[in-house]
Amino acid sequence: MARNLILSGGLFHDFAATSAALAEVLAEVGVESEITEDIAGALSEPSEVQLITVNALRWQMGQDRFADLRDEWRFTLPSQARTTLLDHLDRGGGLLCMHAASICFDDWQGWPRVLGGCWTWPKSHHPPLGWTGVRVHGKHPVVDGLRDFDVVDEVYSDLDVLPDVEPLASANGQPLMWARPVRRGRVFYDALGHDTRSYDNEVHRTVLQRAALWLLKRPVTITE
Repeated sequence: MARNLILSGGLFHDFAATSAALAEVLAEVGVESEITEDIAGALSEPSEVQLITVNALRWQMGQDRFADLRDEWRFTLPSQARTTLLDHLDRGGGLLCMHAASICFDDWQGWPRVLGGCWTWPKSHHPPLGWTGVRVHGKHPVVDGLRDFDVVDEVYSDLDVLPDVEPLASANGQPLMWARPVRRGRVFYDALGHDTRSYDNEVHRTVLQRAALWLLKRPVTITE
């Protein structure tokens, strides 16, 4: 089985539940996941996994509204952790980034170039959690042949997305998913996944399983 390190944890989400749900989805395609909330510790030495997943909300919390939470939750990504992530990509590894990963690691100027975009305060936002229609685009192996689907989730809006990003799915005109080569590796971003209801959707599960196979440079053979 391929090994996956899920970097989890943070505010305003049940990351324990969503990381467990994601691990279960990926196990169906032969990916064994280890979940940790010690992001800095897990990235303090070279990674020996084939896939790293960011399913977390850890950032500097510089906005005034988070002042009361900052002492407990403020996070900066150590330089060694950045090196570990880049070395992982240099070795051809895969990086799966879920939902609030676009908010994470805002002390690292290079993170948006790795991810393909980022949440920018105060411009970026999302409507209330609720039903949304997701439109699937293009012939990329992760989404080829899949139907549009409805899911209970948040629609991250007005992210700063790099010009070379080609969305594979969108809602309300907002790009929600994309795949891109980075160094010798691959990166997939999925803005969905606020809670476990998102991981219950069959089409979304298929997307995630296909994404994992694509990130691992394996044949993408999963159908709905």
